[in-house]
Amino acid sequence: MNMQLIREQFPILHQDINGHPLIYLDSAATSQKPRSVIDAVKRYYEWDNANVHRGVHTLGSRATDAYEGAREKVAKFIHAASTQEIIFTRGTTASLNLVASSYARAVCGEGDEIVITPMEHHANLIPWQQVVKATGATLKYIPMQPDGTITIEDVEKTITNRTKIVSVTHVSNVLGTINPIKEITAIAHRHGAVMVVDGAQSAPHMKVDVQDLDCDFYAFSGHKMCAPTGIGVLYGKKALLESMEPIEFGGEMIDHVDLTDATWKELPWKFEGGTPIIAGAVGLGAAIDFLTEIGLDVIEEHEHKLSAYAYDRLLTLDDITIYGPVQNRSGLVTFNLGDVHPHDVATVLDTKGVAVRAGHHCCQPLMRWLNVSSTARASFYLYNTEEDVDRLVDALKQTGEFFGHAIG
Repeated sequence: MNMQLIREQFPILHQDINGHPLIYLDSAATSQKPRSVIDAVKRYYEWDNANVHRGVHTLGSRATDAYEGAREKVAKFIHAASTQEIIFTRGTTASLNLVASSYARAVCGEGDEIVITPMEHHANLIPWQQVVKATGATLKYIPMQPDGTITIEDVEKTITNRTKIVSVTHVSNVLGTINPIKEITAIAHRHGAVMVVDGAQSAPHMKVDVQDLDCDFYAFSGHKMCAPTGIGVLYGKKALLESMEPIEFGGEMIDHVDLTDATWKELPWKFEGGTPIIAGAVGLGAAIDFLTEIGLDVIEEHEHKLSAYAYDRLLTLDDITIYGPVQNRSGLVTFNLGDVHPHDVATVLDTKGVAVRAGHHCCQPLMRWLNVSSTARASFYLYNTEEDVDRLVDALKQTGEFFGHAIG
């Protein structure tokens, strides 16, 4: 992978922040956008802007072709069986809420179980809390090992014949843990449960084959994979999506309306009421083209090497605590620097041009499990280099010195 050529395609990276070249290490929050994606969205607005599925004029036809073409690219990208299984949403959060509100509330009742893990992002926790409050079901947690992983033995012990839904993140946005989704899905199905996967931190970074995983639902966001904000995807098996009722009603998603009732369009449009996120879908299609040309296997290998390098370099610092597994981790490193508050760490790093995330990362229960209030996180993507890691480590040394610590 030619890093110079790749980095040249990201205009935002070529600037100074506080007098230093920008080192962007916050791609788990949102990725930067390559020129091809920016140009695709710009071209749509300049040449094709029209509403979709409505007008018969040329602009309407071109906009519809671009929007539905993006759906075809998404289906191929995650190896869905059909474009009917691809629902465009605002993002991972909206996708998971759609499953919780439309599917889970219809199938769960008193005594049923929903199984998740303590490492879940709030987007894959709060919707299920609301489901159990509304239905009388029980929320259960697969226990975690001290290194932030889960074992198949504990999965087997937690999922029972009363379990209706299992919802697990593919990759933890804090720990970097890569969960064994295929194996968990097999256990869930053996007990008659439906498997939901939060793919926000996996779809941008590794090859995803939803048919091989055999998951029932898979949710992810465009903005974490070089696409614009505001566009996301819910994959669902066709039979399940057909059994579900829409939760938003209005134009575009209807088949027939009279004064007292209405019927819905076929999949996937029955879940896409109103004017959809057309430019976002166009950008997502362009992002998929960009990532596919480079190769998700190449991106994954690059990030794993970079994460391992960062882990080793950070361990050379005194008074550093790194969270999550040592092996088989995704492209991020979450840490704390002595007793310095993570927000202070991130603030000082920013003065050096290094952008990292600090806070609870929308994972407050996980923070309590780690016995901390917050952490700092450096997350990598295809445009990051070992030199970026070196800049991070050097800046952390200066941060420690600023707060009176001797670091490294």
